[in-house]
Amino acid sequence: MADVDWGAVLSLLMLVALCGSLLIGYPVAFTLAGLGAVFALAGAGLGAFDLIFLSALPSRVFGVMSNEVLVAVPLFVFMGVMLERSRVAEELLVTMGQCFGPLRGGLGLSVIFVGMLLAASTGIVGATVVTMGLLSLPTMLKAGYNPRLACGTICAAGTLGQIIPPSIALVLLGDMLSGVYTETQLARGNFAIEPFSVIDLFIGALLPGLALVALYMAWQIALAVFRPATSPAFYESDVRLQELCGRVAKALLPPAVLIGAVLGSILVGAATPTEAASFGAVGATALAAVRGLLSVRVLTEVVRVSTRITCMVFAILLGSSLFSLTFRGLGGAELVESFLTDIPGGPNASLLLIMFIMFMLGFILDFVEIVFIVVPIVAPALFMADFDPVWIGVMMGVNLQTSFLTPPFGWALFYIRGVAPASIATIDIYRGVVPFVALQLIGLSILFVFPQLATWLPRAVLG
Repeated sequence: MADVDWGAVLSLLMLVALCGSLLIGYPVAFTLAGLGAVFALAGAGLGAFDLIFLSALPSRVFGVMSNEVLVAVPLFVFMGVMLERSRVAEELLVTMGQCFGPLRGGLGLSVIFVGMLLAASTGIVGATVVTMGLLSLPTMLKAGYNPRLACGTICAAGTLGQIIPPSIALVLLGDMLSGVYTETQLARGNFAIEPFSVIDLFIGALLPGLALVALYMAWQIALAVFRPATSPAFYESDVRLQELCGRVAKALLPPAVLIGAVLGSILVGAATPTEAASFGAVGATALAAVRGLLSVRVLTEVVRVSTRITCMVFAILLGSSLFSLTFRGLGGAELVESFLTDIPGGPNASLLLIMFIMFMLGFILDFVEIVFIVVPIVAPALFMADFDPVWIGVMMGVNLQTSFLTPPFGWALFYIRGVAPASIATIDIYRGVVPFVALQLIGLSILFVFPQLATWLPRAVLG
């Protein structure tokens, strides 16, 4: 028994216990913290863990509390929820539906276009999917759209908020990766560290996000051409051109101003993500007030929803801090790095394996859980292999987007199920998202082959 490497054994058991607990349905935050504490005590009892590692936990908690980048999370959530209440999405969908209406597949294109605009102004997947489902799904079904195509298009367009900045997922991912990247470079003896931050990830994700929009639209156009019965034209002929142009200007102006203020200020370096998020929250509130939709009841509801989402995110973050400390103290990080280093095919094979694992985890976990569980474990090995942090971050971001679409626990599927009529079977919703999951994997493959899609723009903008 003296020859047993209890650190390696407990590290593996820790991962197995984590997967089992999550499959059973235990809350993620409590699962992470509980397993971290239990295995720390077990490791200490077996002489495989030094409890001094846990002395770093208070500093990590304080680091989370004092991290200005993470302040952007509740602000972006508030902005997204407030914009949902101000009915920006509703006006955009109705107007864009009229613009694309004469074309076969026009309604589908309008849903994707609006999903892109909402992604760049809110970043809240749930609100986007529900709003577009309530407004667009009845119209698409009335026009004769295939129910699977209609549900799949709405779900996929709604998840664009995961990869198109500003995105809560990119804020969390960028903050996590920047810390791991700095630690890894210092461990390698590299003290001239090239800066990497959430801003780099925002800029790097812009072109891949737009490329994904192009793939969605190309698929919709292809179906309209080769299978016209799936997406017929739908248009109200009594709407005059002058009236339509006025509607378009009125619908596009508010989100365009907000996108320009929030995303533009970040890209040109005029504001940090947190400062831009605060401006966006105030702008969304002002927009709701201008439209006459701001009241004490609405403000209370927005604050309550924002607080609930923010508490969930930070509870998982704090739980993952204890989990990762114990995992590292047991030698799990070295075990993972050794395993990935020894994989035949070199660093690229390791990266593909990690992408596959993250994709499979998307079937059972939410993106927040994957970020806080997987990234601290695998990112050090990737950065030790000299991968560009922006490219790695954007690859992970695109991969995480699929977690909203993959059954059985894809949240976009739950959202659309909640607003879809009973005539649409759940299996039809699942089948409807399959082509869009395939398109996301195609986009991920293109990004793997051409890293410049993610790395060129940050270098061009930030030098």
